Amino acid sequence: MKKKLVSALLCVAMAATMLAGCGGSSSESSDGGDSGSESKGGDKLVYWSMWEATEPQGQAIKAAIDAYTEETGVEVDVQFKGRTGIREGLQAALDAGTEIDMFDEDIDRVNDAWGKYLLDLEDMAKAGDYEATANAGLIAACREKGGGTLKSIPYQPNVFAFFYNQDLFDQAGIKEAPATWEEFLAACQKLKDAGITPLTMDDAYATCVIGYHLGRYVGEAGVREVVTEGKWDDPAVVQMAKDIEELASKGYFSANVGTNVWPAGQNQELATGQVAMYLNGSWLPNEVKEIAGENFNWGCFAYPALPEVKTNLEAEGVGATGVESNNFGAQVFAINKDSKKAQEAFDLITKITKGEYDQKLAEDSIGIPADTTNTEWPALVSCAKPVMEGSTTRFTWAVGSEANENITPIMKENFIKLMAGTLSADDFVKEMTAAGK
Repeated sequence: MKKKLVSALLCVAMAATMLAGCGGSSSESSDGGDSGSESKGGDKLVYWSMWEATEPQGQAIKAAIDAYTEETGVEVDVQFKGRTGIREGLQAALDAGTEIDMFDEDIDRVNDAWGKYLLDLEDMAKAGDYEATANAGLIAACREKGGGTLKSIPYQPNVFAFFYNQDLFDQAGIKEAPATWEEFLAACQKLKDAGITPLTMDDAYATCVIGYHLGRYVGEAGVREVVTEGKWDDPAVVQMAKDIEELASKGYFSANVGTNVWPAGQNQELATGQVAMYLNGSWLPNEVKEIAGENFNWGCFAYPALPEVKTNLEAEGVGATGVESNNFGAQVFAINKDSKKAQEAFDLITKITKGEYDQKLAEDSIGIPADTTNTEWPALVSCAKPVMEGSTTRFTWAVGSEANENITPIMKENFIKLMAGTLSADDFVKEMTAAGK
């Protein structure tokens, strides 16, 4: 009774700062209560989830939890918070000492924003031989984000690449997906000659284009140096702008690229077969499946390799990258360092991310399996398998191009104009140089 009273008082005291955690989500907890109520704790394993109970991910995870409880007798109080609830409520709840054993979100947010709350998982992972069937690249990324120590476990992987309409490629006579910029330009021209618009983009992902392209020239360290230190007149930036200007001047971008507001490009142009290629995440086929239809023939290739260019950037790690360097990641599970049920939490994580339920999660959400023994990927995303498996170096979101939040809106606005052909490469560099001062 005392524990419940303290929990209730904490919820009232924190209501102003954690509405999403105490009542901002309409999702339900595993025992039928409002997910906004305080975690009941006690003998139950408490899990705050980033998903809604009605989402495919939430339903698959709930099925895994039910199986885990039946097998072990360990009851789980799963609180389906949704993205808003977890991002706005978790920090305050952890600070207040709310009983939370495990939680999840994307790899960068969990390790960067909530890193001080994370339990070191190295010993439990070793004892359970967890890495034997885990994605090595994602485990390495988790260690890197954890400061050299494994503090999170990846699930539902994703990769950011060019997704395309294979039927339109066939129609244009393109035999293989491009791997170099020269091959990419040739593919664009073949598509245009066949009366097909090669490329489109939405405003929400414009920074990913500039990040990837510049990142191919100078790596993510170089991209971050440009945006944080205002080095927009660097020769590599100039060349990047000229490359995009060439795409625009040759008519390779959709006429709508300057005005597309997400999801117009992906829904109205790519999914309907009006445009051939779109740079996006492996979640794209699932997002547009109702529009594209079951017969849409998906293809996928990594952002093409670019020739080396001169650069004056000095950050450690600056250098050209190839198709093995990609923005890939995952959602991750983490365990609260103050949890009294850490082993039970790790066992549940293993249940969700291995074998039957990892496969179920992938199939239900049309996503990528985390367990490498689950080799049958859902048909809609199977095209991304070679890109994911060939990725050995990880770029973060937008390849670091959003590292300076003061510059991001200006950069996005001017880059969209560059893609639309309403701003020249020289003027793009001038505008960004002025903005970066």
